[in-house]
Amino acid sequence: MPDWLQWFLHLDDKLTTLTADYGLWTYAILFAIVFAETGLVVTPFLPGDSLLFAAGAIAANPDSGLNVWLICVLLFAAAVLGDMVNFHIGRYLGPRVLSGKFSRWLNPKHLEKTQKFFETYGAKTIVIARFVPIVRTFAPFVAGVGQMNYSKFLFYNVVGGAFWVLSMTFAGYFFGGLPIIKEHFELVVLGIVFVSILPAVIEYLRHWYVNRRLALGARGGNN
Repeated sequence: MPDWLQWFLHLDDKLTTLTADYGLWTYAILFAIVFAETGLVVTPFLPGDSLLFAAGAIAANPDSGLNVWLICVLLFAAAVLGDMVNFHIGRYLGPRVLSGKFSRWLNPKHLEKTQKFFETYGAKTIVIARFVPIVRTFAPFVAGVGQMNYSKFLFYNVVGGAFWVLSMTFAGYFFGGLPIIKEHFELVVLGIVFVSILPAVIEYLRHWYVNRRLALGARGGNN
């Protein structure tokens, strides 16, 4: 198994070690990871949901020295600021992105996937995308490229950031310490990823089914 996958699946152990080695600096490290994952389109591979869950689980241990409310405040700020930066980067680079000048650095499939989310959910994509890996990183960028009204973007950014951070962190805080969760944390991480991408999968299958029916109808009409 690749080292990066081992690290991802055992975030609880890694964060425990990180907290023991760096103490209060752990807050800054968590802030930096969340900010980069939401604010830079070149780092969509960083952990998001699983990191919040693991941070909440670690904070539930009194010996960790971490405060769950401070984690929530800092990571909420990181998530909101990250999306704001990403939005402005997208707005500034918009014409260049649309002309394909940055295709070397940006995965066109990720952009296309995120644009489909906007077509389906509109501005609410900023909230929904918080729970969808990859799309979470690209949604504010695409909103900036598309010149979304900034006041509307900011509203959904704050609401989505608060709901994402609080729900995932406190889920870890209340359930991460359960023996069955601690013993099978890698399965929990995979489950979080599965649940996160499930709405996208359902939406894709729904569109596929509708398009297939339309195509079959068109063939029947031609006959």
